[in-house]
Amino acid sequence: MDRFIWVDVTGGNIGETNVIQQSGVRLYDGNERTEFDCGVLILTTHRLLWKDSKDQTCIIAISLSQIIYVEEQPSGFAKSAKIVIHLSPVPANRPQGPVTHSSSSFVRTSFREAGQVEFMRCLQEELKQRRWEHKLPTPTKPTTGRIIRTGIVGIERNIQLKNKATDQNISLAFEDLSKLIEKAKDMVNLSKSIAEKIRLKKGDITEDETIKFKSYLLSMGIPDPVTRETHGTGNKYYSELARQLAEVLQQPIQECGGMMTLTDAYCRVNRARGMQLLSPEDLVNACRLFEELNLSVRLRAFDSGVMVLQLSSQNEQEIIKQCFELVEQTGSLTANEFAQVIGVSVILAKQRLLVTERCGKLCRDESVEGLRFYPNLFLTRDAAS
Repeated sequence: MDRFIWVDVTGGNIGETNVIQQSGVRLYDGNERTEFDCGVLILTTHRLLWKDSKDQTCIIAISLSQIIYVEEQPSGFAKSAKIVIHLSPVPANRPQGPVTHSSSSFVRTSFREAGQVEFMRCLQEELKQRRWEHKLPTPTKPTTGRIIRTGIVGIERNIQLKNKATDQNISLAFEDLSKLIEKAKDMVNLSKSIAEKIRLKKGDITEDETIKFKSYLLSMGIPDPVTRETHGTGNKYYSELARQLAEVLQQPIQECGGMMTLTDAYCRVNRARGMQLLSPEDLVNACRLFEELNLSVRLRAFDSGVMVLQLSSQNEQEIIKQCFELVEQTGSLTANEFAQVIGVSVILAKQRLLVTERCGKLCRDESVEGLRFYPNLFLTRDAAS
């Protein structure tokens, strides 16, 4: 922390521009917590700044030239993700800062509102480009006060240069148009294929054909995926992403019986997003906002650690009742058998059996053949007596 200095405003150097900023960031002097608890971390082309969220006059900064390298520490149980910034020795002519002397040669930035992945990427990019070393060209002055007239030859030369630049822009535009036409051909062929199948079947479409049509529609993707470039970082990004996820996944979850594993949802969403892939961390952070935003989908974690997406309208007691009745009718069921009966994945089938067992309605028999569930006879005996 003894490398940081006090500054009055976030901008100051000639040619300095803001790159990215993230709120809810705490500073550590090495491993020691500091008074700089909750503020906005700002990355520019020249410096790294921290501004207090409550006191806007409290701003500290450090030059990017003093950063040797950075590393990321992932989040853990009740711990936020952090970026560790390793610094060079304190310069001799350092202006006044918040800390006079520090025994640590590194600082840690704790991102309590997430956003560290994008911030880390931008910081590494700036350290690689070293734009703070680039100097703006100084305008040259004519040696004499005489005004130089270009004449007709100079005018023709300027026209030729403009025409050449226009030709280059048109060539680039047609290259992009050619790529768009190639992409459009694929989409047209896909739509023709779907229309032809519907015409031949005349409304009589089998289950296999329905699955194929759904895969065709899924390959078309999400028309306007939420990204950090369009919706910023932090809570705003995750809120908009949560709303889009709930809208896209509601129908598939309903078709899966009202529940879908988080891994299946991750694969479906990334396939629909095309090139705008979503990280597992962003997916989990967005899903955690489902209940807070009162959306139609909820994130649920079973005691075994399996995370699923579940419709908010799904009744837990009805699921337990259905599971108990099926096991009671058949006498006993394994997770594989139960999955085939109700048409869900084996993981979800096992979780439903475990939940029903936890309520006391089922009991288990674990042998070399695997795990098998039976009705709890103590319940029926009590009811009969």
